[in-house]
Amino acid sequence: MVLSGAEIVIRCLQEEKVDYVFGYPGGAVLYIYDALFNQDKVRHVLVRHEQAAVHAADGYARSTENVGVALVTSGPGATNAVTGIATAYCDSIPMVIISGQVPTAAIGQDAFQEVDTVGITRPCVKHNFLVKDVRDIAATIKKAFYLAKTGRPGPVLVDIPKDVSMHKCEFEYPKEVSMRSYNPVVKGHQGQIRKAVQLLLEAKRPMIYTGGGVVLANAAEQLTKLTRMLGFPITNTLMGLGGYPASDRQYLGMPGMHGTYEANMAMHYSDVLLAVGARFDDRVIGNPDHFAEEPRKIIHVDIDPSSISKRVRVDVPIVGDLKEVLDEMIRQLEANAARPNPETLGSWWKQVEEWRSRECMKYKNSDEIIKPQFVIQKLWEVTGGDAIVTSDVGQHQMWASQYYRFEKPRRWLNSGGLGTMGVGLPYAMGAQLAHPDKQVACVTGEASIQMNIQELSTCKQFRLPIKICNLNNRYLGMVRQWQQLFHGERYSESYMDSLPDFAKLAESYGHVGLKIEKPSDVEGALREAFARKNDLVFLDFQIDQTENVYPMVQGGKGLTEMILSAEDL
Repeated sequence: MVLSGAEIVIRCLQEEKVDYVFGYPGGAVLYIYDALFNQDKVRHVLVRHEQAAVHAADGYARSTENVGVALVTSGPGATNAVTGIATAYCDSIPMVIISGQVPTAAIGQDAFQEVDTVGITRPCVKHNFLVKDVRDIAATIKKAFYLAKTGRPGPVLVDIPKDVSMHKCEFEYPKEVSMRSYNPVVKGHQGQIRKAVQLLLEAKRPMIYTGGGVVLANAAEQLTKLTRMLGFPITNTLMGLGGYPASDRQYLGMPGMHGTYEANMAMHYSDVLLAVGARFDDRVIGNPDHFAEEPRKIIHVDIDPSSISKRVRVDVPIVGDLKEVLDEMIRQLEANAARPNPETLGSWWKQVEEWRSRECMKYKNSDEIIKPQFVIQKLWEVTGGDAIVTSDVGQHQMWASQYYRFEKPRRWLNSGGLGTMGVGLPYAMGAQLAHPDKQVACVTGEASIQMNIQELSTCKQFRLPIKICNLNNRYLGMVRQWQQLFHGERYSESYMDSLPDFAKLAESYGHVGLKIEKPSDVEGALREAFARKNDLVFLDFQIDQTENVYPMVQGGKGLTEMILSAEDL
């Protein structure tokens, strides 16, 4: 079958069973858009900015087990997409980004809308390709999808010059991929797993620390089974929320900068720490020198060998697919009559419960002014704890992660590694398209939402009934908090003094807008919003301007140096 390069691109997407492509057309990709027009299997979602296209594809991937796909043109189309690509790269999200490029003869000639897309994106992709021959398109796209979803997942970019999309050749999609230089390990080393299991059985103060890798590997079931077999306390990082049910007694909450007192203390004072799909990043363990002061044995399970012993020294490294490794740990435990010493474990749990009794997540509610924590708690109640919740980045992100109790994986979508403002609404778009029958809530702030607020137009076009919860404190909230606590209350450029009326703005896009100013109206507004099954509802909550996120660990400090409330300052 002889097809043009553009037609081959679309046929490849069909072969990969791609449902949605998020994109924005331009000159260098018009032949690809023409090929899209002439078929009905792959649906295209027209965003209003290329950054939102990549974020929406990212949200689609995070909420499913599928590879997200974005399509952008050359030059500014590609550079607009870079932030979205970097966001996905930092959180290991499987994506394929197809970018147009100027004709091959014009590359390097400063042609109209030309940038070196491969060079620009090289630091923030798992891999990228520049396709110079139409006969290479099918094999390249097959490799791109394979690379994106195997090993440690990540975004892969395929740059296609305009003339290559016009040229024709015979089409045959490869059935499999063989790459000599890329062979990710799947099964963990048996000897290392045996050593790890023995350490866990002998532990006096054990702790299980898990991250986003559990969600990406679809290993939540195995993690839950192993944790309950051992009876150990467990924590999920910001990226790992939902990997273990938050309602379970063994769950201590989130660790790190805005984690719970009990999770941080248990992490720090454990004698055996099992790290699963987590990377000991600075927002989790704080100062690594302080973390290393307490002697402990560390078992680290990860698909990516470069993540092991990167920030802390590890005693038992295990490289492999988390699901496979956890399954093997469970098998070895089931075959072993030994179990953790109940008396020793009971003594450790007594200490953990003492830390938990500090109730570090308590806050002072108000009948006069809306507290953001109260909004999130009511959101959890109204949705039955089963919504897909997306967030932007800032105080609202932390409150959502602290007070919405996630029971299942892939219900919490946020930018953890890069901390990208503006992701919340596009993430919600991707998640809603992937799960049309599910409740999708975007928790955002008045600063973050304005970074991609134009996507309210996309939501109208595609009838996406997202519920936007805007925690509006009229400040760049997290910036203001740090300026208050660590910069002598010098609020340099953190006050938002020219905000739109968000309710009316949402209405101008054809949606429903609600402005909520009293605590007594919070629950009613949320119930009204979620009762409107077919409408996007923008809830603009006027919250306490001075509320800070606690607990917190100041940058450069250790996990035991927590600020639990304003009284600790």
